[in-house]
Amino acid sequence: QVQLVESGGGLVQPGGSLRLSCAASGSIFSAYDMRWYRQAPGRQRELVAKITSGGSTTFIDSVKGRFTISRHNAKNTVYLQMNSLKPEDTAVYYCNAVRITSSGLQIGAPYWGQGTQVTVSP
Repeated sequence: QVQLVESGGGLVQPGGSLRLSCAASGSIFSAYDMRWYRQAPGRQRELVAKITSGGSTTFIDSVKGRFTISRHNAKNTVYLQMNSLKPEDTAVYYCNAVRITSSGLQIGAPYWGQGTQVTVSP
């Protein structure tokens, strides 16, 4: 069982920065792939960035070069650093934890945080 708590959202002007944090508890954090999703009003939830248990990262095209994802296993925390924010980045951002085997198979169900609102507006 994994509990996830996001923080760091808020209101920021276009071009500004925010750092989201997701604190995990209840299981072996380092064994999980960690992901950030977002959902804007009227739109489907989309995967923004992920970092594997081994530290490999991937991003959707719209945030490449602006967002970075990192993890601190000793603190059981994953971060999403968001720079050069745009109004289209406005959404509720969710943290997700999932165990993936070396062959790419998912083990068990993913865990979700409650979400944190990010609003980019003048």
